[in-house]
Amino acid sequence: MPQAEDFYRQMVRLRAVENELTKLSQAGQLRGSLHLCQGQEAVPAGACAALRQDDYLTCTYRGHGYVLAKGLDLDLVIREILGKATGLCHGKGGKMHLFDQEFGLLGTNGIVGGGVGTAVGAALASWLDGKDQVAMTVFGDGTINQGHVNECFNMAALYKLPVIFLCENNLYAEMTPLERSHGNTDLCARVASFGIKTDKCDGNDPFLVYETVSRAVERARKSEGPTFIEALTYRTTGHYQADAGTAYRTAEEVAIWRDKSPIAKLEKVLGKAAEPIAAEEEERVALAVQSALKEPDPDLSAALTEVFA
Repeated sequence: MPQAEDFYRQMVRLRAVENELTKLSQAGQLRGSLHLCQGQEAVPAGACAALRQDDYLTCTYRGHGYVLAKGLDLDLVIREILGKATGLCHGKGGKMHLFDQEFGLLGTNGIVGGGVGTAVGAALASWLDGKDQVAMTVFGDGTINQGHVNECFNMAALYKLPVIFLCENNLYAEMTPLERSHGNTDLCARVASFGIKTDKCDGNDPFLVYETVSRAVERARKSEGPTFIEALTYRTTGHYQADAGTAYRTAEEVAIWRDKSPIAKLEKVLGKAAEPIAAEEEERVALAVQSALKEPDPDLSAALTEVFA
């Protein structure tokens, strides 16, 4: 199992990236929506630690934490988010479409539930080829209401595919509370009806996330079928950079969850050892951003290259 220092480093790196990107967004240097995940850092840190480099991964438009935790190069990711020619996808993907087949990353996705079918397809390919690669797809609680996602649940159960459905239940689908969008708020019960093994954990504890995902990975590698995991967590920022996050929830609710911050919890465990780790990661991220800003923008002549097979 990874040590506390490893999890802490992953989480403060993600927090530092988000802080730097927020500054760039406010300064007009980063265009488009910026979807933040502060408060949820333990889920990507714990989940990706349970995967191999060649295992498949798809995630949402809030997926940059998983991308970094999967091991992708920080500089390449930052450059891609800023749309630079030297970025991970040469500036064509941006934050919502990060992709790197070398690390099994089959894309972050701007469509709700859009990556679920891709992950199930990758799991099907692994099964047909007789390989032991597993696929993990990450999504929010609102995604379970998507029709095609339910088709994916059924297919994965029917063929016992090596796929892990990791649901970040942060209690809100954008700005809609769970109880206003789900007739049955017991997410595990809903997915279990497809014949899928379910599990749940405290999504603000990276150790519990790691243990839970590890069990699912072991089942998948043994051809025992898919697992649905509900990781209970909370987003302490707005849905995106222009959302104050106050119109649909109380300040008291946010404060309660801010006290449950996984970063703050590990800082108490690590004591003085946390300070140099945080300082190192904050400096590293700041340097990566400053370096990325100096990189060239894509040339218009490259717009239609690497687009069609």
